[in-house]
Amino acid sequence: MNGIINLIKPKGISSFKCVSYIKKITGIKKVGHTGTLDPEAEGVLPICVGKATKIIDFIMTNNKEYEVRFKLGVVTDTYDLEGSVLKEYDYSNITEQMIMNSINKFVGDIKQVPPMYSALKKNGVRLYELARQGIEIERPARDIKIYSISDINIDIPYVTMKVNCSKGTYIRSLCYDIGDDLGIGATMTDLKRTANGKFNIKDGICMNDLTSENINDYIISMDEALNVFPAIYVDNYFSKLLMNGVKVNNPKITKEKLKEDVFYRVYNESSDFIGIGLYKNGAFKMDKLLL
Repeated sequence: MNGIINLIKPKGISSFKCVSYIKKITGIKKVGHTGTLDPEAEGVLPICVGKATKIIDFIMTNNKEYEVRFKLGVVTDTYDLEGSVLKEYDYSNITEQMIMNSINKFVGDIKQVPPMYSALKKNGVRLYELARQGIEIERPARDIKIYSISDINIDIPYVTMKVNCSKGTYIRSLCYDIGDDLGIGATMTDLKRTANGKFNIKDGICMNDLTSENINDYIISMDEALNVFPAIYVDNYFSKLLMNGVKVNNPKITKEKLKEDVFYRVYNESSDFIGIGLYKNGAFKMDKLLL
């Protein structure tokens, strides 16, 4: 069994628990998720099984879409309701227009500081482990992109909205930053990931509905999961070279015109999916061998 399951994680369990459940019902040890969802968050969590664990990094680069709700006037140490309240503010002078103006500041290329309660590592230690010890360290701001914020509904002190963003975006931090910009703080109260690249919540399977009897019905093939990358076909001579790790700089490797620094899905002349290759500096080499 090699492929991806478009799993819908329920609230109240960790992403690791979802992985453990898939291992249990499949009997397969090589299983991994493609980007942590906090325990109290729900939604799309693609799970890679078998050889598909080799493409986790590719899926993690996908853009994400979220539906989020946050509350103005309160700040917690985790930026969500799981944490302890640090401060509360009066929000009686805040208007809908002020909130809209603040939200709009965060659309586009921005820098974001990750929360202390996150799975990022510092000297091999998870930040949340340091945070639980009462240790806070400086976190460098990271470049992210908020492509759009839409479906905004304001019912002060609550705000709901849909966010389309790049990888590496912390929605908890986005809520915190909006509250900070308004000068009254904010804490995320609900989060649902509705899409991860091509994986959409409408097409997913809830973890509670997945069993050892029906799991094969929900396995998505690796090449289908990676169809955002263009496909090329090579004859058996070149496919053998590529599978042996050879960097091929022969322009006859494929009939398609290759573009520099682009990843391609590679198929042999029998249309078997070999894996993902990269064309760089005029030569082609496999990056992930998946056959």
